[in-house]
Amino acid sequence: MVNIIVEFSKYLNIILIAIYTYYAFRVFGYSDKKKQNKTYRKMSYLIFSFHFICYLILYLTTKNIKVIFLYGLELITLILVLTLYQWIYVNLSKQILHNMLFLLTIGFVMLTRLSYDKAVKQFMIASATLGLCLIIPLLIDKMKYLSRLGWLYGIVGILMLLSVLFWGVENYGATNWIRIAGLTFQPSEFVKILFVFGIASLLSKRTDFRYIVGVTALAASHVLILVLEKDLGGALIFFITYLVMLFVATSQPLYFFSGLLAGCAASYLAYHQFNHVRVRVMVWRDPWSMIDNEGYQVSQSLFAIGTGGWFGMGLFKGLPTSIPVVDSDFIFSAISEEMGGLFAVCLILICISSFVMFINIAMKLNNTFYKLIALGLSIIYIFQVFLSVGGVTKFIPSTGVTLPLVSYGGSSILSSIIMFSVIQGLYVLGQDRNDNIEKRKRKKKIATE
Repeated sequence: MVNIIVEFSKYLNIILIAIYTYYAFRVFGYSDKKKQNKTYRKMSYLIFSFHFICYLILYLTTKNIKVIFLYGLELITLILVLTLYQWIYVNLSKQILHNMLFLLTIGFVMLTRLSYDKAVKQFMIASATLGLCLIIPLLIDKMKYLSRLGWLYGIVGILMLLSVLFWGVENYGATNWIRIAGLTFQPSEFVKILFVFGIASLLSKRTDFRYIVGVTALAASHVLILVLEKDLGGALIFFITYLVMLFVATSQPLYFFSGLLAGCAASYLAYHQFNHVRVRVMVWRDPWSMIDNEGYQVSQSLFAIGTGGWFGMGLFKGLPTSIPVVDSDFIFSAISEEMGGLFAVCLILICISSFVMFINIAMKLNNTFYKLIALGLSIIYIFQVFLSVGGVTKFIPSTGVTLPLVSYGGSSILSSIIMFSVIQGLYVLGQDRNDNIEKRKRKKKIATE
């Protein structure tokens, strides 16, 4: 009987996420607030339905009463977040809020399937972060002096990265972790937010050539340190983010294409100078010839994705735990195997929907500093999704990057929620100012009449 329910549930989950994905894009076309709110209510129902079905399967399969307890805590958290955020911030982006919660829910489900203990830890960190980030949209408007601290952001970021270089702990070939009092965290996850604030602050002031050289040197220092730490994914994210921010701030294509050319040259040198870079490229080209060693992880990932097909094996019907580091770097493979290729495609589309919303927010902001922050965080988010999905599908060499809001990792989940909250704050700020402008116009109109 359980097998029948599991088999039926995988098709139902695909239908639920497909409908949610449709709404996630369809809502962009609605100008009527009533239609938008009606759609967002439907999106909430879809999230709760998916959450319930998956945890029902998890309980029926494991017979572990703790699964029901975890489900109850997650359900309460989802309801509280939806209620409190919309109550405190009348003008918030419900699109961003719903997408964030759905991605978190997918992550909770898959982590509970892979490792209950890790799922509990992830849930606790995410819940605490969601509570703390409730004040971020308010702080964005109040802290006017944030735009004056550009060089400070950069210096603090470099010092944090250097601390890893000297006192860091190596994990899976990269020295990008710090262990303090038994807790391990990844400073680069937080430095990337400081990096965006720093570059946005500096580029919003001046864009003459001599000044740009200094800002570029600051950005290059971050990238170089990450390369030395063998954090290639992080280095790529910082590099691409800076190029896009520089191009938007200066409107100079020459800077952008010169940066790309320099990046290609640096990649060529890195391939010949660093053995771990050559190994990753060789694994990308032909993982099957190295399947017993370096190519094992990518090979198992491809097996999992292929085994799942379009409709998936169903929760607990696959073998995702055969993939090393499956709960963090390769969680997309586990989702593809047990939830199906169609589900995985919809997941990517939801990420793209979030990115489109981020870019819309950036385009509508008049303040250059805020505009560049929204743009920079948008690029970090979507490029991280690209690196994560591209690495596990062998579209690009694996860079060890997590899938935002879905993968296991305290530092990753914390920084991802902060990024969503900052952009949410920028959206609220823009909406509040538009409302104030409309009120002043109405008062003027009444006064003239």
